[in-house]
Amino acid sequence: MGSEVQIKKAGIVSIGNELLNGRTVDTNAAYIARRLVATGVPVVGTYGVPDEQGAITRALELATGQADVVVITGGLGPTDDDVTRQAMAEFLGVELELHEDQLAKIRGFFDRRGVPMSVNNAIQAHLPAGARVIENEIGTAPGIEAEKDGTVMFALPGVPAEMERMLEASVLPQVRELARFQALVTRRLKCFGAGESTIAAMLGDAMQRGRNPLVNCTVQAGVITVEVVATSTDRDQAEQMAAKEEATIRRLLGRLIYGQGDQTLAEVVGERLAQLHQTVVVAESCTGGLLGKLITDIPGSSRYFPCGWITYGNEAKTRDLGVPPELIGTYGAVSEQVAGAMADGARRNADADFALAVTGIAGPDGGTEQKPVGLVYIAVSSRNGTDISRFIFSHDRSLVRLRAAQTALDLLRLRLGI
Repeated sequence: MGSEVQIKKAGIVSIGNELLNGRTVDTNAAYIARRLVATGVPVVGTYGVPDEQGAITRALELATGQADVVVITGGLGPTDDDVTRQAMAEFLGVELELHEDQLAKIRGFFDRRGVPMSVNNAIQAHLPAGARVIENEIGTAPGIEAEKDGTVMFALPGVPAEMERMLEASVLPQVRELARFQALVTRRLKCFGAGESTIAAMLGDAMQRGRNPLVNCTVQAGVITVEVVATSTDRDQAEQMAAKEEATIRRLLGRLIYGQGDQTLAEVVGERLAQLHQTVVVAESCTGGLLGKLITDIPGSSRYFPCGWITYGNEAKTRDLGVPPELIGTYGAVSEQVAGAMADGARRNADADFALAVTGIAGPDGGTEQKPVGLVYIAVSSRNGTDISRFIFSHDRSLVRLRAAQTALDLLRLRLGI
């Protein structure tokens, strides 16, 4: 356990009805969180609220109760549903006041474009009394900086280009100054081959809340990300704490860890194949080319991936891969025997070092009691023999296909000794 550190924390408030009805993805919050963490300030809460003054005010109360810095985006436009400035004024207990210099800038923005300024745009020059202006060099809405009870709030436009520029130029320098006596080091380990609950059990006390370093665990499409967050008043100490915790996690999880940071299975497998000057080909049925796509998403994959086959139908399996029709007739296309024959045929055809074959029932239809939806056979063929594994993946068709493709890559990773 590291020393207790009273660190500055951040909250994010995203405002807009469009963020709550599914029409718009909140990319602003993700960008802001990444930049704050990179600055050394952890994000302890994010809030999505509609264009309603009362809802915004309540969100500000919650965010400022948790955080020392709150970044707000959205609701600074000129229309009647843009009420962020009014909500901030209410929260601060002040009135809005006109900033004549900002009104002149807004008029100049329209004059330079030869367009008359709408009377509605004048509201953008009104800020809560006592607040400071955050300059907007590419839009009409100035940002707002205010403070209450020791928490600093920065309100920025929701337009991503404007928000990002103002965040980098005006907000992050102040955040860095606020956090100059703290250091935050984050390390991420990528895992595959076990569920989130299994990994959490293997980590044991390491995932207890309130620890420093803090260990978090998240899952996306079968990939488990174990994140280590170490905080200290000294950067070197935080680095040492994170490194020690990472070493412990690597010892506990072993070969379940395939990479770090943002590495994908396809990336680490491709790097290893390139190092060994070896090649892999694919023979896909239920994944319909997804496995090949994951491999070729990596720049430079032509060094180790010469080709692949999508043999969705039985005739294609026989014609292109040499799978004996009697094998399909006896065992079915979704079988251990056919998966192995697909992999062996693909490897021979391409004279490759490895071949991956996938055949299964992705659903939602086509399953039986003996062969349910989600049943997938994956074969890894090499010059030393062929290994075939059976899996049953749950959830919908797209996830079954993705999990099958990822699992094929993971089986090759393990064969390569990564």
